[in-house]
Amino acid sequence: MEVKGPNGKLSHTFPAVVTISVDGNTLNVARDGDEPRARAMHGMTRALIQNMVTGVSDGFQKVLQIEGVGYRAEMDGK
Repeated sequence: MEVKGPNGKLSHTFPAVVTISVDGNTLNVARDGDEPRARAMHGMTRALIQNMVTGVSDGFQKVLQIEGVGYRAEMDGK
């Protein structure tokens, strides 16, 4: 599967236990069977696709919050 957006392009190969289909603007992720591994791969595939779409459209960012007394923090770089 390949996802393209304003922040670049990502591609990933998913296991055969999971089937991905496109219906208009919707991605459908389905699993073959109800074994524990198939259920795990189903959830992981859905999460990976969501992260790929977020990464190429909005990008990722980490927000840090420091709580406490006596800490000194300084931003270095971006």
